[in-house]
Amino acid sequence: MAGIKNRTEMMEKMDKEMLEQVLRIFMRYGIKSMTMDDVSRELKISKKTLYKYVTDKADLVTKVLQFECDSDHEMVEKFAAESDSAIEELLRITHHIGEKVSAVHPSIHFDLEKYYPEAWEVFSNYKKNTAYRTVLANLKRGIREGYYRKDLNPEIMTRIHISRIDIVFDGELFPPSLFHFGDVFREMMTYHIHGIANEKGIELLKQKLKNDQIIKLSH
Repeated sequence: MAGIKNRTEMMEKMDKEMLEQVLRIFMRYGIKSMTMDDVSRELKISKKTLYKYVTDKADLVTKVLQFECDSDHEMVEKFAAESDSAIEELLRITHHIGEKVSAVHPSIHFDLEKYYPEAWEVFSNYKKNTAYRTVLANLKRGIREGYYRKDLNPEIMTRIHISRIDIVFDGELFPPSLFHFGDVFREMMTYHIHGIANEKGIELLKQKLKNDQIIKLSH
């Protein structure tokens, strides 16, 4: 039994490591342009080995995106638990996500929506469920702590904020040759924080940025 358990744990570990590597590959080169031959070559494994984990490229893309969404959710929950305020939580999320989108290939969002419907559904569900609950919880926390405006409607503001996510990756609105995804995301978050915080919240924001307790919103 121990041998079976060890082999299972090894397979799970290998699967996670593979997904992390494939995620980096897609973020660097894009999705549509990478064939399974390209992916296996970058992973330094045979295509036969790669197909032990997935049925086809669409399955690989879906698994990678689900892994990324799950990883982000774990990290965001960690930020919420460790942060001493809703403001700090938002700053930590902004830095974490901002660094990630800075490394995203310009075509990824378009590739997912046009060519990989199952993976796109994973992303859409993440926004509608996980991201929605995270934003709503932060807004309610900020109001409760006295850092956000008491007159704001958390449900409405959450829906507005979630709707902005796709705008960050809109290549027509923000051409990659002129705008960096990371910069667009950080500006969006700066706009969000200043729109929901009251005077006390803005003062805490300035204090944390001044003391370098959190990486600044923009570089």
